[in-house]
Parts: sequence; structure tokens; C-alpha cells
Amino acid sequence: MIPSLSTAQRVVVKIGSALVVDAAHARPRATWLGHVAADIAALRTRGVDVIVVSSGAIALARPVLGLSRKRLKLEEKQAAAAVGQIQLAQAWSHALSAQSLTAAQLLLTPDDTEDRRRYLNARETLNTLLSLGCIPVINENDTVATAEIRFGDNDRLAARVAEMVSADQLILLSDIDGLYTADPRKDPDATHIPVVEALTAEIEAMGGEPPPGYSSGGMRTKLVAARIATQAGCAMAIAIGNIDHPLAALENGARCTWFLPAPEGRTARKRWIMGALSPSGTLTVDAGAARALVAGKSLLPAGVRTVSGTFNRGDALVVEGPDGTPLARGLSAYASDDAVRIAGHRSDKIEAILGWRGRDEIIHRDDLVLL
Repeated sequence: MIPSLSTAQRVVVKIGSALVVDAAHARPRATWLGHVAADIAALRTRGVDVIVVSSGAIALARPVLGLSRKRLKLEEKQAAAAVGQIQLAQAWSHALSAQSLTAAQLLLTPDDTEDRRRYLNARETLNTLLSLGCIPVINENDTVATAEIRFGDNDRLAARVAEMVSADQLILLSDIDGLYTADPRKDPDATHIPVVEALTAEIEAMGGEPPPGYSSGGMRTKLVAARIATQAGCAMAIAIGNIDHPLAALENGARCTWFLPAPEGRTARKRWIMGALSPSGTLTVDAGAARALVAGKSLLPAGVRTVSGTFNRGDALVVEGPDGTPLARGLSAYASDDAVRIAGHRSDKIEAILGWRGRDEIIHRDDLVLL
């Protein structure tokens, strides 16, 4: 069954810089934001919870700080974010208040979604704001993010937020009305795809390069977001955004691409593991261990052939098969130094190797999610 915005109960709407910012004058597109706010108000009238993930802070600050280059250094982005975030928050507050809605600003980093305690705290804050009738407006906290630990685009941030709050729909407003078999700007024979039932290798290969201008995403990051969202049980749509009332248009049947949620259910803990954006290491396993994982078994040290990366106990890892194909993600029961030492050995040898007895499994099945 194809999803519809008319049936949504909790929606996350992601809006990129190219839609929020008037590039010619580097200022918020106030009229367009007003139309989006009106769409949000209509959803709220029906009882729909709405969260906005909005880019635009850095783009708004560029002229103020004289940063005209397309590519900025990390410290320049951080400075621009500190200046532009004030303008962005004011723009959303003004647009939403005109609809008698209260905006609430949240700035998140990947650590806030991948550290379990901070993840739960952020989720509770969002749920409380929604219960109070607020519209959370979220952006990446670029002022404190590092080059290695940042989303880099708000598509994936929006997907993680959707997973965090158990949204049933994620809407990515874009300058294109969905996924095509090829880039329609370059290939006149490109065909629009209205529904994606599963994210196959063929679908993922359709992701192209980021568009020019202020945007940092592109179709590739949207497909990454689709994997995070759909595996959390959330439908996702890529819809045209550069029109008046884009959410109302989507609800009334405007062309888009819907990505259907994965049919299998996952617990909140496993959704969190699956959505981890920055695994700390990789375990390569033998064919026997790979078969055991598919059969629902835990990963034992005996089946691990190589360990790469530096990680601590409890960090998220990728598990690869003998040919390098990613098989699963899971939380390691051992730090990387200890994992290297016990890899390839039977569990009853762990105490003799390490001098202390830990878990028999290097990743327990309760901490493991198959890809």
C-alpha cells in the first residue's frame, strides 16, 4: 500500500538550504517559509506531530562574514553556523508564529544520536516538545562538530530523527520530484520511479553527485537516509519543494517517490544500532560464521578472521563476510585490542588469552542487526 501524507500521525520534514535561502540575496525566503508554515499548521489541526529539519544557517551567514567560496574550511563553517543559526531560527519562529505555532530550536550532532544515553535524552526532549504542541526545528550543530564526527548533510540527520521519535513518515523536500533511473538533468531518457519497495544495489547505484550551489546533499545522501528510515519502519518520500505549499501539494497527490518501510519490525534498540552512521571498526568473518549470523546466531571469536579499526567495548561495528560484503552491524563486547587477541580462538580460551573472562560472544545476537 502506497503511503499518503493524509494518513500520517508523526512526520519529519527535511528542508535544504537551496529551498530555505534566497541565494541571490542570501536571506530567508520568507514568503515560501510562510507557505510551508501554513501547511504545517494544517497538519497540526488534524493532530499530526511535525518536526522540521532545516538547513540554511551557513548559507545565511556567508555574505555577513564575506565567505564567498563554495568550499569552506571547517572552522569557517563553524563560525558561519554560529552567526547564521540566529537568522535561521528567527525566520522559522516568525513563519510559525504567524500560524499561532511555537518553534523550538534543537542543534544535534551524530554523537547525540549514537551515544545511547544522549540519544534517549534527545528523544525525550523531542517527545515532550511535541506533547506541548511545539514545532521542533532541528539543524546539525556545526559550531561544535568536528570534521570526522559530523553528518555533513541534513538528509541523514532527518532520518535519524525520524527513527529516534518513531515517525511514520519522513519527507525530504527537494528541487526534484523523486528518484529517477538516471539524472534527468543529464539524461532525457531518465524515468521517474514512483515507489521503491526495497533498497537494492540497483536502486542505490542511482545516487548521483551533489547538486551545485549551497546544497551539500544530493540523491546519494537521500538514499542513505532512505535506508536508515525504512529499516526503522518509517516510510520516506522525496518530493518537490520549490513550489508554494509543497506539503499540501504532496498530500493532494503531487508526484514523488515513496520508499516503503521494511516489513520486518525491529526493537528500538536494534533500530538505533542499525542507524549508526559512523561504525568504529570492522570484523571480517569466515563462511561458517556468516551462515551462523544469517541463522540468527551470535558472533563468536572463533569465526572472526580480521579486526580493523580502534574501538571500545559497546561501540558499533560492521561485520563483513569473507568477500568483504557487509552482513550486519552490532555492538562489540570487547575493545579492539582484546578483539584482535581473541579473534580466531574458541570462547573457552578467552580467559587464558586475556587473563580475565568476558562474554563468550564478541557480538551477542541481541546486539546484532543483519543488513
